[in-house]
Amino acid sequence: MSNFRTALNPTLSDTKIDLKQAILTIGSCFSDVIGTLLNAYKINTLANPFGVLYNPLSIHKALHYAVCQEEVSKHTYTQHQEVHLNYDFHSELSSLNRVELAARVQEIIGSTHTFLKQARWLIITYGTACVYERKDTGEIVANCHKQPASGFNKILLDPERIAASFEDLHKQLTLFNPSINIILTVSPVRHLKDTLELNNVSKSTLRLACHMLAGKFGNVKYFPSYEIMMDDLRDYRFYSSDMIHPSKEAEEYIWQKFIESYCNDELKKFILSWTEILTALRHKPFHPATEAHQRFLQETLKKLSNLENLVNVDLEKKMLRNKLTNIK
Repeated sequence: MSNFRTALNPTLSDTKIDLKQAILTIGSCFSDVIGTLLNAYKINTLANPFGVLYNPLSIHKALHYAVCQEEVSKHTYTQHQEVHLNYDFHSELSSLNRVELAARVQEIIGSTHTFLKQARWLIITYGTACVYERKDTGEIVANCHKQPASGFNKILLDPERIAASFEDLHKQLTLFNPSINIILTVSPVRHLKDTLELNNVSKSTLRLACHMLAGKFGNVKYFPSYEIMMDDLRDYRFYSSDMIHPSKEAEEYIWQKFIESYCNDELKKFILSWTEILTALRHKPFHPATEAHQRFLQETLKKLSNLENLVNVDLEKKMLRNKLTNIK
């Protein structure tokens, strides 16, 4: 029978992720997906501390803030109705009080600085090469925060500008943390508000920039999440109902490809074991007091005990013990 599908098997990384290593993810909402999965599997991960950031220059700027612990300029703050926001960050960083918002922003910069100093991996997900430039300052914003469109110029970045911005960041990062490994990826989330045509130009621009950077720096790799979605899965059934975001099945498929490419054998083995634990923890029996289910809980507790030398399982053990009828 003919093969009607092209499976994409990413290149196996020569540098592998260890269970004990810390990972920072930053960028598009796909960074949230990967970060959430990493955390679910007990990998020390800080996911999108500044909220979702779509364009490369804003992502690089946020990382610059973290590396240098730089104070955010007052002119980057704005207000929409009663809500105070900052042009350099997502709208989830907002407050009804500007002083409180500024304090929160600096606190996040400080905590990200500390985490990034000891992280071994940085995963950057670029979402779009379309950016908005403030007419009053000439600065690229991460989010327009519903301000009048007349205050911005819409620009399509070119690969050279993205690469030059990354190179400046790379110099800072490697001085700050010489052990850092960087994974670049292009988000499979479609930016249809830019039109389908411009979305494709934008994604191509990001992909070319990533290709240039992965070829230039030894500690920079590329993971093909975009290509897996576009050329491997390649079907609308792998999108959510909005036809923009990948479905849960697609996210899981891409996640499995990531594991295969970047995780060492010990971590792969742990992920398999922890998948069983997660399935057990999510199980909702019709009759929890039955002997069979109580035995199932006891067996799961034993599995957790076998893993506690690798990760902290206190919370999971407590959850299971609370379900045991013979333990008060």
